[in-house]
Order: sequence, then structure tokens, then C-alpha cells
Amino acid sequence: MDTASVLAVCRVHQLLSVEGSVGVTAIDKRPVEGPVKVHKLGLHGDIQASRIDHGGEDQALYAYSQHDADYWESELGRDLPPGIFGENLRIAGIDASNAIIGERWKIGLHVEVEVTSPRVPCATFQRHLGEPGWVKRFTDAGRVGTYLRVVRTGTIQAGDHMHRIFVPTHGVSIAKFFSDPTLADIEALKDADADGEIRLQPEYRDEFEKLERRLSV
Repeated sequence: MDTASVLAVCRVHQLLSVEGSVGVTAIDKRPVEGPVKVHKLGLHGDIQASRIDHGGEDQALYAYSQHDADYWESELGRDLPPGIFGENLRIAGIDASNAIIGERWKIGLHVEVEVTSPRVPCATFQRHLGEPGWVKRFTDAGRVGTYLRVVRTGTIQAGDHMHRIFVPTHGVSIAKFFSDPTLADIEALKDADADGEIRLQPEYRDEFEKLERRLSV
């Protein structure tokens, strides 16, 4: 079993004003000290300003690997502390972007989470980073991190060990589905969902239809 750890647990520091119908964003996440309760909808004290594109049980937490943060620090020539990507968990030892859709991790003594879907970058993310062309760069690199569903609640804190407790057999990773999905990948995910090996969030159905139309041309 792979052993990994939580480097930082991050939740919203302050709401920032943005353009659009919601008017604010909770992307400004920063590390907190001590144990934090994890509920089905995420960290205690954290929020998602827009539940249309973020949050809910299938996107309760967002994890980003230090390995990917290191890559971007080298590319951008600047420090990228935990929380800067809007992540709740900065982790080491597990590659969040290349996690298999539906795999499960145990964090600390009790918390269990399930890998659900990739993070899709948006204009708010670009403004927060202050990097021109960031949406395209982030997309092209495929180092997107992963959203997580909370399977078992509890408390977590920086320094907690974490490890994989289940890896599905379909083999389709977050990064593969985000960057280079194939018809075979879609069928593998559909089969795994139908067999009860994983539980895909409803949004995958619409995405499958779009991809099937594009890939079948």
C-alpha cells in the first residue's frame, strides 16, 4: 500500500468579490492549524460560493498534490503555498491528478474519501492566480488535481497519514479522462458504474454524450 500524508488542510480565508451573478468567490483557501471536522459536504467552516459549479457531496473536497505544485512553482518562478489552487488538501505521496476515478483513500484514523472528478479551471481561478493565459496552461498541463466525495466523516489535520484502500480495475485516471479520453475509457467507466465497482456522479452522463459525439466523428 502506498503511504502518503496531508501537508495542509485549507479552508476559506475570506470571500473575494468577482464579476458574475454570484458576486463572490471562496477560492481564497489558506491552511488552518489543528484538527478540522470533515462532513459530507466538506470541511467544517468552509464554503463554496457557487454550488452550481462547485461543492455538493460529489465535490466535497478538492485535493492537490505537492508534486504538481512543485511543477508550477518551477514553471511560474514563484512560491505556491497550500490553498493557492483553491484546494482543501495539499497532499504528498499520492498523485491526485493521476488517481483512478473511484479509488478511495483513508486519511487519519477515520476519514475515507473517494476520487470523483477533475477540476476544470475557470476565469475566477485565473484571476486569483494572476497569471495570463492560466486556464489554457493549467488545462494543457493536465495537472488538475481531483475532487473527492466523503465516504466516512471524522476529523483531519496537517500531518495525517493517508493511503489508498481501494483502487478500481477500470484503470481510467482523473488526468486521462480530463486530457485524453477515449471511447474505450468511457465504456470502461460505464461498466464499472453499472457493476457497482464505482459510483459516477450524474454529470458524467452528459459528459459521456458530448465525448461520444466528438470521438465518433
